[in-house]
Amino acid sequence: MVSQEQRRRQLAREKFLRQQQRRTAARRKTRMRNSVAASVVGVVVVGSVVSYATGVFKDDGKKANAGAEVTPSASAPTKAPDPCKKAAAGKVKTLSYKKEPAITIDKSAKYTMALDTTCGAIDIAMDASKTPRTVNSFDFLVNKGYLDHTKCHRLVTAGIFVLQCGDPKGTGMGGPGYTIPDENLKDKRLKGKTYPAGTVAMANQYNAQTKKGRNTGGSQFFLVFQDSPLPADYTPFGTISESGMKVLKKIATAGESTGQGDGAPNATVVINKATVKKS
Repeated sequence: MVSQEQRRRQLAREKFLRQQQRRTAARRKTRMRNSVAASVVGVVVVGSVVSYATGVFKDDGKKANAGAEVTPSASAPTKAPDPCKKAAAGKVKTLSYKKEPAITIDKSAKYTMALDTTCGAIDIAMDASKTPRTVNSFDFLVNKGYLDHTKCHRLVTAGIFVLQCGDPKGTGMGGPGYTIPDENLKDKRLKGKTYPAGTVAMANQYNAQTKKGRNTGGSQFFLVFQDSPLPADYTPFGTISESGMKVLKKIATAGESTGQGDGAPNATVVINKATVKKS
């Protein structure tokens, strides 16, 4: 015969188990939603909107989708060893400009942006003929020391495969104060709605659902370390060197902080020094 007290305890345990099951289901649903958002909505990293949790890459300022909420995982993910060195001494410069700089580059020349990072050197061959305003902007910013000592703040390893850099705030919300237009969106490499491994492209605020946010590039960019399914909405302006790809893959192998495929890289990726050279 079950006593009244035993029955009360049994009911309480059953209620607790039901609550746990609901929470587990909610977490699973949230992870699935975020994964889909990351692979479909893609890489909107630009001028003043950031939806860090939902997989949208945006930079330069204001928060977007402020109501979006991500349920934390039940247990903290195991963090892989940091494969990178200690950052060089120095501080990020606080720089902001009211308007895009005037074109001073030679559109017929070749330019290389070299990122000396704590994880290794990443060289990016930039296409000035097809993306003159993007290349000009980086030439201007890098010569001001804008990228020096900045962190690459985001690594995505599910749905799409990119490392995001270029934000002096390290939050996904920083930018130079001005925006630049989209360029080269009809590049042949982007056929099939895929950004191939080795591509470097601009982040922006474009929302494919509302068709708003064109021409909102800032300073944030993403480096593709594995073919990534994305619509041709993000200016492809550079190609990563073979040695740079090895550095990227080392960073990707170390994983990201959330264990869900979208978070801060476990590797301490800091751009000690950035340079742009004309060749």
